[in-house]
Amino acid sequence: MKRDEGFHEYIMNDIFISFAGIKSRAMFGGWGIYKNGIIFAIIADGTLYFKVDESNKDDYLKNKSKPFTYTMPSGKKVSMSYWELPQEIMEDQIELEKWIAKSIKISQSKKKLKKHKK
Repeated sequence: MKRDEGFHEYIMNDIFISFAGIKSRAMFGGWGIYKNGIIFAIIADGTLYFKVDESNKDDYLKNKSKPFTYTMPSGKKVSMSYWELPQEIMEDQIELEKWIAKSIKISQSKKKLKKHKK
């Protein structure tokens, strides 16, 4: 998987520019997107994906979004809990802020759940 530097720059410098605390880190041929240290999105294969669970999955399904998937060396397809952010949300700063908040809340609750299990 080759990193799409141009798409990454567009997302960080145009889409997320007005949101404080958003940073990216290179990972696995793409980027993790964090707000105040909490991962809420990834960029992979020139696509922006947000963290999804049962609390917001219907929002993505209504917009005909699909989850991020990859193929393991064994040929097995793996689907992750990140779904493609709909273009119309990406272009609406008010809605985008709401979707970011939902994905951050999901990441925070997953993190707390992992700590609680330890």
